Amino acid sequence: MNRFPRPIPERHLRPPMGWNSWDCYGTTVIEDEVLANAAFMHEHMLAHGWDTVVVDIQWYEPTARAHGYNPDAPLVLDGHGLQLPAPARFPSAAGGAGFAPLADRVHQLGLRFGLHIMRGIPRRAVAARLPVANTDFTADEIADTDSVCPWNSDNYGLNHDHPGAQAYYDAQVAQFARWGVDFIKADDMLFPYHEREIAAYAQAIARSGRPIELSLSPGTDVSLAHLDHLRENATMWRVCDDLWDRWEDVEAQFARMARWAPWQGAGSTGGWADADMLPLGRIGIRAERGDDRLCSLTRPEQISLLTLWLISRSPLMMGGDLPTSPPETIELLTNDEALAVLWHSTDNREALRERDLILWTARDTDGRTRYAAVFSLADTPRRVTVPLGSLGARPDDHVRELWTRTDTPHDGRSLVADLPAHGAALFRLGQEVK
Repeated sequence: MNRFPRPIPERHLRPPMGWNSWDCYGTTVIEDEVLANAAFMHEHMLAHGWDTVVVDIQWYEPTARAHGYNPDAPLVLDGHGLQLPAPARFPSAAGGAGFAPLADRVHQLGLRFGLHIMRGIPRRAVAARLPVANTDFTADEIADTDSVCPWNSDNYGLNHDHPGAQAYYDAQVAQFARWGVDFIKADDMLFPYHEREIAAYAQAIARSGRPIELSLSPGTDVSLAHLDHLRENATMWRVCDDLWDRWEDVEAQFARMARWAPWQGAGSTGGWADADMLPLGRIGIRAERGDDRLCSLTRPEQISLLTLWLISRSPLMMGGDLPTSPPETIELLTNDEALAVLWHSTDNREALRERDLILWTARDTDGRTRYAAVFSLADTPRRVTVPLGSLGARPDDHVRELWTRTDTPHDGRSLVADLPAHGAALFRLGQEVK
């Protein structure tokens, strides 16, 4: 078994990997902070597959604050009700430049640029009866004022029985495409499931002429019944509400990802169930939840979180501020031996759940190597013994634990792992290549 992982697959063949401003800056991120994270990613993480920088919610809100949203916020809009970056927060956007200068600087670092957008049309555009670009309609004619987000008051939904609704999304995404946007996180799409909004947004992306990935959220209780529609319209979709640095949030993901893992895949008929951002490193700086802090999860809990995300092939979106996160956090995120499970595994599934013990298995696409993740949900340390046969392994297989990068001896029958409270181990099993 080769100790060194194979090259990273082309990005369209693997789950997205990037940074998102939400967990550390909430609604308040500014241009310098985006660029600092982009520069750090370029220098320390791009070689490990991390390639996307996403500006999260309310980049068009000049008075944005931590710990919530301002009612009737004074959004920055153009004459057609399309959102523009708040120039006090994003100086390069002045003069109508939008995100084009910032996206260009991110692209110069070899990275992709993404942004967040809410479903629908701004209420302020509706109140002002602003014209819809490239139509004879006005915003009040295309809005569905009964369709509102329960947690943010910026927008109304759109009435997709009216042709102006699609025209609005077409104009919005066309503007994003002109700016050089590569990734859109469209929010308030999945709870409840807004089928027509999702399809309309995907159509706008297709019409934009730019290959833009679409991420949908939040996914509270999103059902597998929507799988075909999700695959047809999006690159990734959340399967939960916002996840924070609490063990109960992580523990709840085991059942969700066990349900979705068999359906993970890439390409035109695939897509990725998203277990949400990684609330690791330094978070809460000016966020919605909590104050400036380092991740409250213990080191073993962080490893369990990452192990589950990898073995279930969830997208990886780092939520902590990269330049000020501890080096040991960055070390976890750039462990290529562990990341190879995300890049090269198939047939990923939960193989065993017995009280506090959970076992996942997967095969490598090389046809020879296997992976196993062993999790303990117990509140105290425990020793776990796993028969090699249950992992699909052979008695003479070489075993390596990927977080510690250490070879693991075994007796040819069983694998023994000493796990801390809420801990995990991630193993690669196979014949060693000399």
